[in-house]
Amino acid sequence: MTAQEKLTKKNNEQKVICVGLDSDLNKIPSHLKSSESPILEFNKSIIESTYKFAAAYKVNFAFYEKDGAEGFELIEKTIRLIPDDILIIADAKRGDIGNTSQMYASAVYDYFKCDAVTIHPYMGSDSVNPFLENKGKINFILALTSNKGANDFEKLRLEDGSFLFQNVIKKVKEWNKNKNCGIVFGATQIEELSENVKLFGDLPVLLPGIGAQGGSLEDVIKVFKTNNRLNILINSSRGIIYKDISNKFTESAKNEIIRLNEIVKNTLKL
Repeated sequence: MTAQEKLTKKNNEQKVICVGLDSDLNKIPSHLKSSESPILEFNKSIIESTYKFAAAYKVNFAFYEKDGAEGFELIEKTIRLIPDDILIIADAKRGDIGNTSQMYASAVYDYFKCDAVTIHPYMGSDSVNPFLENKGKINFILALTSNKGANDFEKLRLEDGSFLFQNVIKKVKEWNKNKNCGIVFGATQIEELSENVKLFGDLPVLLPGIGAQGGSLEDVIKVFKTNNRLNILINSSRGIIYKDISNKFTESAKNEIIRLNEIVKNTLKL
């Protein structure tokens, strides 16, 4: 099953929530810290309690890479826990050039067997092309992100009056010859989302920023419903995995993703 087929299947079930595995030893329930592998035990519990309701999982590589070889092993073991029909995103934000980019693509797709990756495009097409050679994947390219620093570069106005992020989206559409490109667009940027959603065409969209970062799930869904398209993933990390850090954390995570799914379904009915 290709990455797009996995996404389409879940979206057809009105599932759009991507669970972000930003797993931090300092934040997980204290009773897990005495286990042999606390982060793996935490991830296993979160996945087992949410997979029936999730559209995807996003593994934030930075939270694992900091632990070196052990961290890379945790990524590998965590990915094995995720059911085959659910999209797995490597949130690694790669974007180097030449052979370096080729090696990054091989790591994500050949070794870790992920379905998708996040990429920043600011070194141009030769930094992205090695990822695009992997058909059947989704390469989520940063367009307009959810952080305040998006104003520094992404929202710069060019000579023709357009924004830099708009030109990134246009370029991504040009790169989409293998139908394996997507974009990242911050859920906190709701005004820009409403104004630019038609520019996306049929690109899949990964939207971080609901919950702790202040984005509104209802507002995001309304934008896509109004424009008669779905093909989206809306990420929630802290809002799900750290909803409760007591020994009832799995039930709380499950209830939270169910609650989010209900918001999605009810908003689509409006």
